[in-house]
Amino acid sequence: MKAIVQERFGPPETLRPADVDRPEIRATEVLVRVRAAALNPFDWHMLRGDPYVARLVGGVGLTRPKYRVAGIDAAGDVVAVGAEVRELRPGDEVVGFCPGAFAEYARTTADLLVTKPSALTFEEAAAVPMGAVTALRGIRTVGRVRAGQRVLINGAAGGVGTFAVQIAAALDAEVTGVCSARNADLVRSLGAAHVVDYGREDFTDRRGHYDVILDNVGNRPLRRLRGALTPTGVLVANGGGSPGHVFGAMGSMLRLSAVNAVVRQRLRPILPSAPAGPTHEDLLAVTALIEAGKLRPVVDRTYRLEDTAEGVRHVEEGHARGKAVIRVA
Repeated sequence: MKAIVQERFGPPETLRPADVDRPEIRATEVLVRVRAAALNPFDWHMLRGDPYVARLVGGVGLTRPKYRVAGIDAAGDVVAVGAEVRELRPGDEVVGFCPGAFAEYARTTADLLVTKPSALTFEEAAAVPMGAVTALRGIRTVGRVRAGQRVLINGAAGGVGTFAVQIAAALDAEVTGVCSARNADLVRSLGAAHVVDYGREDFTDRRGHYDVILDNVGNRPLRRLRGALTPTGVLVANGGGSPGHVFGAMGSMLRLSAVNAVVRQRLRPILPSAPAGPTHEDLLAVTALIEAGKLRPVVDRTYRLEDTAEGVRHVEEGHARGKAVIRVA
């Protein structure tokens, strides 16, 4: 089968097309014919082994990428199921987390898949898993957003931000989105009551204004972020950063935890996203919002499988509008 492989740590150009064997599944696994796969910051972090400390704590690989075939988000058809799988059967259209998603076929477990929403194309569905689950956890699970609260989302036009704006609006919060001027209309269309153009204004100048801030960018000092919160407000940190760091977002999370212990405000990182954590319930929750018409993916660009490296580079540069997607089959 055709796949995109990563033999060593490096920039997106390290990715290359190759013919590899189709995965064999175990009794608890599912084989998916991948129709489309999404690109995430997760992918370039895995490709570069960045931040470097992540290589020591597992999940990335020590001297080379842990997974030879890249990718994690996928939508497609079930081809085969293991002997112990009861929830799915061949022919089912599914979406979820499939390590090795940048390939014609990928294997995963049934708990990392849900039925594809009927209203979505495969490309749209592939854009959902990591971005929407991260947004759901940031807004609902960690931020505990309630109706009437003032919520600010930094990076509102990005892969997580576009979902977060919609989820917060669905909870009847008053949403402010931080984005570039060119994305202001998009962010408003998703449910933001207010938009801050980061090119003209620093949202942290609004002292004591927000009940919850979801920071997807990581480009403001912690003291400035805390100053923009109410005295009992919640800061939800979702990493951010650029390649080439020893500690990266992990260092920021450690500082966040240290300060959280001595202040009234709640300073929290988002819980781990896929493939760790209770992702099945989260996937069911976001697909239920999609079926109810309260959530929709925003697809920025679509690439061919052989152009995956170009897509990863686009995401790594940090200016994606919604999600970038790979059309596989």
